[in-house]
Amino acid sequence: MVLEDILIEPVLSEKATLLREEGKYVFKVHPDANKTEIKEAVRKLFNVKVEKCTVMNVYGKMKRVRYRPGRTSSWKKAIVKLAPGETIKVFEGV
Repeated sequence: MVLEDILIEPVLSEKATLLREEGKYVFKVHPDANKTEIKEAVRKLFNVKVEKCTVMNVYGKMKRVRYRPGRTSSWKKAIVKLAPGETIKVFEGV
């Protein structure tokens, strides 16, 4: 798997913003990616030192559209903790 395919997009939520103050960054990642691949992708793409990576599956919620039940897509989330003093420059303007 190519490094650019592992990280899909950053998660920009209120909780993710609070985690950023602790040096943790949240990403939506490829469903087949594992912890070591995610750590390596963040290290090489953003040129930072990664201490820890936590991965979880987020299951889709039940929704209704015009009286029909449905479900939003499930996805995989990774919380990456950087070494003290490290930051990802892309997030500083957000």
